Amino acid sequence: MSDYIVRATAADGQIRAFAATTRDLVEYAKSIHNTSPIATAALGRLLTAGSMMGSMMKGEDDLLTLQITCNGPIKGLTVTADAKANVKGYVYNPDVMLPPSPKGKLDVGGAVQSGILNVIKDMGLKEPYVGQTELVSGEIAEDITYYYATSEQVPSCVALGVLMNKDNTVKQAGGFIIQLLPFADEAIIEQLEKKISEIDSITALLDKHETPEIILEHILGDFGLEILDKVNTQFFCNCTKERVEKAIVSIGKTDIQEMIDDNEPIEVNCHFCNNHYHFSVDELKEIVKRSRQN
Repeated sequence: MSDYIVRATAADGQIRAFAATTRDLVEYAKSIHNTSPIATAALGRLLTAGSMMGSMMKGEDDLLTLQITCNGPIKGLTVTADAKANVKGYVYNPDVMLPPSPKGKLDVGGAVQSGILNVIKDMGLKEPYVGQTELVSGEIAEDITYYYATSEQVPSCVALGVLMNKDNTVKQAGGFIIQLLPFADEAIIEQLEKKISEIDSITALLDKHETPEIILEHILGDFGLEILDKVNTQFFCNCTKERVEKAIVSIGKTDIQEMIDDNEPIEVNCHFCNNHYHFSVDELKEIVKRSRQN
């Protein structure tokens, strides 16, 4: 995969920035979930945000979950990312279709509409951190910007974009998150706001094949941009048959015994990667046997 995230700082540390190119992982998500163009754009935006926000996590085992529940026809989306920028996700209604927006673009806001964004950070503490905000537009980038402002009090500019080819393959995908730290000068804030208002949309920049480094140079070049590092990002699901078995155990011995009594093998599907796991009746008997021994 050629997808990666650039992490950077500017204005003597008053600004921190992340920019990502994610075409391959969004295309992979589209292919395994067989998503419509609007669903691909919505999921691709949230996957891109998740990859960058995951890379902000400090601990090696930290996990981030972005969950949108909404009343639009897409019904909802869930994305999970780790600190290494491995990301996975799915959309609740992958078949959603809508006419183009008034601007002639994929109407992600119309597919999502109103609802709630949950940001869950599992950092190995007793309880995960949960931030919750209402969706302001359903366009996802604006909703994450609003989340940062209200839930974390971090002034941010979030841009996310997915550009589709006519054959429903992903042409470009990526985005950026630029944040002001608490001690940022008022003059820096005004200058940054002006600069951001002048740049092209993220999809226009991606369509010119501009890299994350070039995109950040456009925005922050006048602020003394310093690229800190580059992190690979990919769609990666860590599900295994053993993990699925633990999920089966959690439903209880009585329910498993009912499956055995039906004398039919079962199939469990992973929402994130769409892998199917088959368990024969004999395997179910072994699961019950092992659970009794524990």
